[in-house]
Amino acid sequence: MFIDEAKIRVKAGDGGNGCMAFRREKFVPRGGPSGGDGGHGGDVYMTSSASHNTLVHFRFNPEYKAGRGTHGEGSNCSGAAGKPITLKVPIGTQVYDEETGALVHDFTHVNETICIARGGRGGRGNQHFATSTHQAPLEHELGRSGEERHYRLELKLLADAGLVGYPNVGKSTLISRLSAAKPKIANYPFTTLEPNLGVVKIGEYPHTSSFTIADVPGLIEGASQGAGLGIQFLRHIERTSVLVHLVDVSDGSGRENPVDDFKTITKELAEFGHGLDSKPTIIVATKMDAANPEKLKKLQAYAKRRKLPFYAISAVTGEGLDPLKYAIAKLVDEHRPDPASEADYVAPTLPKPFPPPPPSARSR
Repeated sequence: MFIDEAKIRVKAGDGGNGCMAFRREKFVPRGGPSGGDGGHGGDVYMTSSASHNTLVHFRFNPEYKAGRGTHGEGSNCSGAAGKPITLKVPIGTQVYDEETGALVHDFTHVNETICIARGGRGGRGNQHFATSTHQAPLEHELGRSGEERHYRLELKLLADAGLVGYPNVGKSTLISRLSAAKPKIANYPFTTLEPNLGVVKIGEYPHTSSFTIADVPGLIEGASQGAGLGIQFLRHIERTSVLVHLVDVSDGSGRENPVDDFKTITKELAEFGHGLDSKPTIIVATKMDAANPEKLKKLQAYAKRRKLPFYAISAVTGEGLDPLKYAIAKLVDEHRPDPASEADYVAPTLPKPFPPPPPSARSR
């Protein structure tokens, strides 16, 4: 099951209470206060994992709580710290604060770790309140509460190229021929109900040995207003470097002008925003095994006027797949983020642990 949205509640552990105790032993005539400190509450961390590709584990288990610190004891014994917990999310997950809507963090690298809820500080025992004039203190501190936060998680697939177009234009068939992905394929609209991700191997190309390609459910006119499956899945191609726009040039589409098909989908991408309509685009005429020559000619002429790369393929027979694969690889390599920016990436720093309490001022 592919789940790309989830809401969670996290609660960090509470700090343990400080202890009030006094030490009086047979051979220790000047004992005094000996209350230990409470343990600090456990933190809640979130880390990106390469072994996860969906948020389904958060959908059915939305609440997480770290361990609380234990209370201090006599003989200056401090309580144990609460056990922290770490939540694993797929790479590409964005974490939003549910109350403010602010973006907390965007996981774009593997093994990124952030603290999303800080545990409470443990209370001090009465040993820390002793002075030369106050040698039998009864004061001690209670542990502080750990943070409780509500977050909204959104997953955006990290792909180099994205397939867009009307339903049933051959996107799922194409990704199954170019990669090892096995999406559902059938001869009716909206066969694809969730995004698919595949890895395309390019052994001969010198700079790009492979690239990832994403297939999202088809769009129709009015998708930005919620028609069809809407535009809820377009977030998965926001991070792509290249768009591959598939247009059906056969008579089985039920639409007369393929140029209008291209313009309609481009308009829906513009309505969605996030720069999708300005990404480098390759126009691909599909179903060449049953193509209408007039439709093919119109689409090819339009691509030439717009100076857009144009390829004609048949995913069933394999016609034109290799030239298209290498063209996508070349365009991805030209528009892929600069490796220097990846090298400059600085991992988020985790919060420093609570400093130890000041030394005891117990009278002697």
